[in-house]
Amino acid sequence: MVAELFSIPSADRFEPTDRASHPPRFLLLYGSLRKRSYSKLLAQEAARLLQAMGAETRLFDPTGLPLPDAEPDTHPKVRELRELAQWAEGMVWSSPERHGAMSGIMKAQIDWIPLAQGSLRPTQGKTLAVMQVSGGSQSFNAVNQLRVLGRWMRMITIPNQSSVAKAFNEFDEAGRMKPSAYYDRVVDVMEELMKFTLLTRDVSPYLVDRYSERKESAEALSRRVNLRSI
Repeated sequence: MVAELFSIPSADRFEPTDRASHPPRFLLLYGSLRKRSYSKLLAQEAARLLQAMGAETRLFDPTGLPLPDAEPDTHPKVRELRELAQWAEGMVWSSPERHGAMSGIMKAQIDWIPLAQGSLRPTQGKTLAVMQVSGGSQSFNAVNQLRVLGRWMRMITIPNQSSVAKAFNEFDEAGRMKPSAYYDRVVDVMEELMKFTLLTRDVSPYLVDRYSERKESAEALSRRVNLRSI
């Protein structure tokens, strides 16, 4: 252990001197290109709730997004997605369950968001809520997978989640979600996401500050200094 890089967590660090005054910003992703996409309708319902709570929301349309590595990252849809990921302070991922898993469209969007982009990590320390829709009985395969990806992307994935069974019964002709226990759960999830975002967005740099990365950065700096002295 490098003593000068070892830090004892302190409650004082959770009281930032400057708090953000702008509305919390959320990016919502959905995992289907169907004209009547229930994962999209669920994401839109979530966006309405977040807006009602005072948030700013953006939905990314995956139409035209290439498969990962099929095009360079300068592709317009890839640039759009990455810019939104940097803009957001939290995300909502809404996927259909297909063959017991999230959809390929959902995974492709997440795969296009890099863990690191230059010196920036566009998802690290940001909040995440996960949701899924199913054509049959209630299942949690997709949300469980999304949780694994959220952890891999170094996101703060909230405890609550939404899984809507037989989604074709849960939305009216106008695309609005009908009153039900499923809808109540969506309200719960968005409320929790808003709370966690307000709680963490001003201190996320401290929350994700790691000893191993401080040590690595110090060693990299030492190597650069030593090279300059040659």
